[in-house]
Amino acid sequence: MDFTEAYSDRCSAVGLAAREGNVKMLRKLIKQGYSIDVPDNRGWMPIHEAAVCNSSECLKLLIRAAPSDNYIKSETFEGMCALHLSASHGCVESVSILLEAGADPNEVTTEATTPLFLAVENGHLGIVKLLLQHGANINGHHSWSGWNSLHQASFQGYTEIIKILLEQGANKECEDDFGITPLFVAAQYGKLESLRILVSYGANINCQAKDRATPLLIAVQEGHAKCVELLLSEGADPNLYCNEEEWQLPIHAAAEMGHKNILELLIPLTDRICDRGKDKVSPVYSAIYGGNKECLEMLLQQGYSADAQKCLTFGCRSPMCMVFQKEFFDLIDVLLNYGITLLGINLGYCLYHGKFPLFRRFLKLGCWLPSEDQLPEFVSYAVKAHEQYKEWLPYLLLAGFNPLNLLCKLW
Repeated sequence: MDFTEAYSDRCSAVGLAAREGNVKMLRKLIKQGYSIDVPDNRGWMPIHEAAVCNSSECLKLLIRAAPSDNYIKSETFEGMCALHLSASHGCVESVSILLEAGADPNEVTTEATTPLFLAVENGHLGIVKLLLQHGANINGHHSWSGWNSLHQASFQGYTEIIKILLEQGANKECEDDFGITPLFVAAQYGKLESLRILVSYGANINCQAKDRATPLLIAVQEGHAKCVELLLSEGADPNLYCNEEEWQLPIHAAAEMGHKNILELLIPLTDRICDRGKDKVSPVYSAIYGGNKECLEMLLQQGYSADAQKCLTFGCRSPMCMVFQKEFFDLIDVLLNYGITLLGINLGYCLYHGKFPLFRRFLKLGCWLPSEDQLPEFVSYAVKAHEQYKEWLPYLLLAGFNPLNLLCKLW
């Protein structure tokens, strides 16, 4: 059901008077005994209408005529009370009147959202100050996602609100349900000024979310170059592993996502153990995985190896294996230009993909012949390509391959 559209035929006479800010009519209806707690199709009562209309006189009339102390807490079908609505809509007078009348500044909606969060979300600085003056909790979760108001201000890029929250004691290291801090949010969404303020207030630049992602990783991933530059200049660690398996670094994200300028920043700062180290993953694989030719060439030009370590994470024996796996065949020449060692299984991949000219080219370049642990897989590909045997088999035999290796029950 749509609770956002107001239907005039579902609104009481008192509600319509409040909606229009008609003080004279509202006073008359109340005096005649009309009910002030009849909801419309959205669950809005007259007090909600008056709060959003920002009619101080209408709101005061309704509060004085309230049938009980709980009237001020009346909720819409979306679980919002008058204070939530007025904070969200920027109605300063309404917020002030409601707070003076005893409205709870920490009341939450059905989605666990506070008035402070709604005021921050919509950029209402004056209301933020007013709520804080009346005891709104500046810390803790302010929404269903676990975000605090500081998260929201950082996401929106509301720098003045960020400063007010921090000056009033907001926890700069507050975390949402995923362990994400406001600084992480600013980095993720490219909010440079938000990031700059949080850094200046001493927020942890190397914080890690529950999945171990860092602000630097997420800024790199999203391509926010200015944020990356700021983070690096303030001491962000490009060698802090960003996953449980301890191989992922910001350089991998830059290579995979094709952010060439950021990659150029990270190459001289990144420990080369990621290139050939055991159980690590070379960023060469990341560039291939993302199909980014320029990033691949940059890595190889800067000394990263075309013969990177086996990559069990992606199920690849070598970078060339990943090229075939992802079918980015335009990257083959790049790897060949930088002296990659051609494995026997690469011939099998040529057969699997029907790349017979490439098969013959690999043989001319001195590709190793399939043997030992690679042989069963190669034979399975050869069987599938048997109808085109003239395209590849004679060349394979001339290269010295033992035909007895092809004897199997698969034919």
